[in-house]
Amino acid sequence: MLRSAEQKRQGPVTGGVEDPRVTELRSAVSRLRRRLAAHPGEFADRTIAEEELAAVAAMAADGIPEIPGLRRSLLLIAGAIGSVSALSAELREVRRAVDLFGGAMRGQG
Repeated sequence: MLRSAEQKRQGPVTGGVEDPRVTELRSAVSRLRRRLAAHPGEFADRTIAEEELAAVAAMAADGIPEIPGLRRSLLLIAGAIGSVSALSAELREVRRAVDLFGGAMRGQG
């Protein structure tokens, strides 16, 4: 079955209803990607953050992402941009969106 560009952007065909967790993840990742792109400062791991955000966006575009892959990407993103305070609010939003898929990891709060 062929899908239009709009359907691909909205996610998998599931009777027209996208999982709200996926919607939240896509929105949070999009906000962080925009803020990262607009951030004037350079830092060593910027490319890693950009690549992992693209990977998470791709996982969300495919439907319900696998939790281990999400968590791995989140750790890499946090490690790459965790010290950039200007991006901390958006990073927290991505973490909250990832947590919707399986709750907070043990020892985190």
